Amino acid sequence: MITPDDKKLSSTSSSSSSSSSSAIYTRSYTINSTSTDFVKPYPHASIHRSDSVKHVPDSIKGKVRSICNLFEARRGSKPKSKSKPIETPKFQSKLEKLASLSSSDCNDSSTIQLPGTEDRVVVYFTSLRGIRRTYEDCYAVRTILKCFRVFIDERDISMDCAFRTELLNILRVKQVSLPQVFIKGKYVGGADVIKQLHETGQLAKVLKGLPVRSIGAWQVCDACGDVRFVPCVNCSGSKKVFDEDDDQLKRCPDCNENGLIRCPNCSS
Repeated sequence: MITPDDKKLSSTSSSSSSSSSSAIYTRSYTINSTSTDFVKPYPHASIHRSDSVKHVPDSIKGKVRSICNLFEARRGSKPKSKSKPIETPKFQSKLEKLASLSSSDCNDSSTIQLPGTEDRVVVYFTSLRGIRRTYEDCYAVRTILKCFRVFIDERDISMDCAFRTELLNILRVKQVSLPQVFIKGKYVGGADVIKQLHETGQLAKVLKGLPVRSIGAWQVCDACGDVRFVPCVNCSGSKKVFDEDDDQLKRCPDCNENGLIRCPNCSS
């Protein structure tokens, strides 16, 4: 039998369940309604980039302006004139003298001569990168001369000390900077002179008359890889040979102090 108390309990439980369910729906509704508000959390706030740029400190503006001046000239300012090559009377007379080089000039005893090289260009240089400026000058001079496709006798003093002794004896000095260039057997000078001749267009006149090599001749040498030296074929780079008469090892007479000889394919 259902007593009045049971009816009260059932009514209270049903009311509580209905209230709880309504609370759940109400809560879910509030969550959904508030979630839509986060689409634009701050509709009244807006980012003004122009305002933020206006408040850049003057120190930063000065730095930016100085950096921009490195890459582009200011508006209304006149472009700076390019530096002209050095044309002192002494240097200009030397350029004119070099421009008139010919085979007959090589017999002049008043200038420094390199006999046996009247048909080529001789460059004394170094392939070591110990001194960056020296290596860059040597590389630049060799690149400029190769553009004219003339035969270049490259003598690397770092691979053979005999070339250094030879250069010092020819110039009659105790120390010398590199590179040093001889054209048609006549001493021309270092990197500054070659660059100046090339910029003024007189280097082509100086090299006129020399035999020109074909384009295929400037490919990388298969024997030495453009090092211009290969191991000695007599001692295989050991610098020692066995003398059967004396029954002992002796110094190889064909190679240099590094056990190398000049490449027969590209340096002959």
